[in-house]
Amino acid sequence: MAKKQTSKQVKLTLVKSAAGRLKAHRDCVRGLGLRKTGSSSVVLDTPENRGMINKIAYMLLVEEVS
Repeated sequence: MAKKQTSKQVKLTLVKSAAGRLKAHRDCVRGLGLRKTGSSSVVLDTPENRGMINKIAYMLLVEEVS
């Protein structure tokens, strides 16, 4: 019987506007499920999402969710 993995999650809040940023950075914001400044999203802590988070870390507030 396989062990059940608990997926870690991360709560993201957009604290700076994506307007006027590089297109790749705006795409990362949308890819993480964020829209307006102040919006929040909960995503799985995967290498793909971590890469996007690291790319736009200057615009985000990141909180670990259990």
